[in-house]
Amino acid sequence: MYFSMTDWLTAQQVMQRLGLKPQTLYAYVSRGLIEARGDAGDSRRRLYRAEDVARLEHRKARGRKPAAIAEDAIAFGEPILASGIATIQRGKLWYRGQDAEKLAETAKLEDVARLLWDCGSQRFPPLFTIVPEAPARQRMFAVIAARAASDPAMAGRTKKALYLEAASVIDSLVDAIAGRPGQGPIHHRLALAWGCDERGADLIRRALVLLADHELNASTFAVRVAASTRASLAACILAGLATLSGPLHGGMTPRVLGLMREIASEGVEMAVSARLATGMPLPGFGHPLYPDGDARARALLTAFSLPPAYEETRRAVTALTGEEPNIDFVLTAIASELGLAPDVSFQIFAAARCAGWIAHALEQGETGRLIRPRARYVGPEPA
Repeated sequence: MYFSMTDWLTAQQVMQRLGLKPQTLYAYVSRGLIEARGDAGDSRRRLYRAEDVARLEHRKARGRKPAAIAEDAIAFGEPILASGIATIQRGKLWYRGQDAEKLAETAKLEDVARLLWDCGSQRFPPLFTIVPEAPARQRMFAVIAARAASDPAMAGRTKKALYLEAASVIDSLVDAIAGRPGQGPIHHRLALAWGCDERGADLIRRALVLLADHELNASTFAVRVAASTRASLAACILAGLATLSGPLHGGMTPRVLGLMREIASEGVEMAVSARLATGMPLPGFGHPLYPDGDARARALLTAFSLPPAYEETRRAVTALTGEEPNIDFVLTAIASELGLAPDVSFQIFAAARCAGWIAHALEQGETGRLIRPRARYVGPEPA
C-alpha cells in the first residue's frame, strides 16, 4: 500500500509538535493514541500517523478540562467506555481480537454472535414469531416494540437465560425482515425471502458478518444507555433500531441513491464536481475511523465486482478526492447487483448489528452502572 509522507511523521517531528519525551511517545503508541508503522526506506526507523498527532495537538490546545475532554469524546474522539467486544485498529475491524475480514470469508452471523456474546457453543432453539402484514421496516419496529413492551428486564437474570432471550430477539427481528418465521442460517432465510441465488446468499452472509458490530457507534451507544437502566434486551434493541434509522447512520442508502441519480442524469464528473464545489459531502465515501479506506467495504469488494455505474463512480470519486467507498456505498451496490429493493441495505444492517447490540447490552448490564452524563450548560444565567 502506498503511504504519502505528509500522512506520517518521524519520532523527532512528533516529539517537537507535542512536546513529548521518547518514553511518552512510546506510551502513546502502546495505548493506541498514535498509530505507528515501519519506514519502508529505513528499517531502523518508525513513522507515526500525522492525523493522530493533529488530534492530540487539538486536545492539548483546548486543555485538559473535563468538559472539553467530554465534548471531544462524543464525535469520533477519545474512548469513553471500556469494552472487550470490538475495536478498530491499524485500519481493520476486530471482534474480540479476531479479524472481521477473515471471519467474513467463512463464518455465519450466528458464529459471530456467539463470539461477540462470549457464550461458547450455547445452543439456541428456533422460535416462531407472529409477523404482522406490513412493509418490512414497519414489521421490524412492530415486532421488536411488542417484545419491548412485554419482555422482562435484564436485572437479576442468569447469563443462560439472557443468552436464550438474546437468540430469540435476533430471531424475531430476522423473521420480521423476512416476513415469515423460518429456520436455518440467517443469511439463507433472508436470501430465500428476497429470491436470491447461492451467490446472493453468500454476499448477504459476508455483509452480515462485517456489520455485526462497529465499536461504540451512535446506535450502540443508545443500546448501552438503555441497557444501563436494566431495560429488557428487546427494549435495548428497539433503542438501537430507532437510532439506526437516522439518515446519518443506517439510513444512508437514500443519500447514496440520490448521488447515483445525479450521476445518471448529469454524468459522473459533473455531478461529483458540482457537489464538491458547493462543499456538499459525498455519501458513501470515506470514514473517519478508516483513513486508508473502510475495511468492511474492502472485504466485500473481494467477493463481487461493482455494477458498471458504481464502478465508474468509485473511480471518479477516488481520483478527485482520494476517498475510498465505505460500507454504505457497497451495500447499496450489492442491492443493485442482486436486483433487491433499496431498503434491503437497512434490513441487512439491522439484522447484523442486532448481534452487536445484544453483546453491548449484556456487557453493559454486567457493569452495574447507569450511563448518566452531565450537560455543559450554555444558556441564560439562572435568575
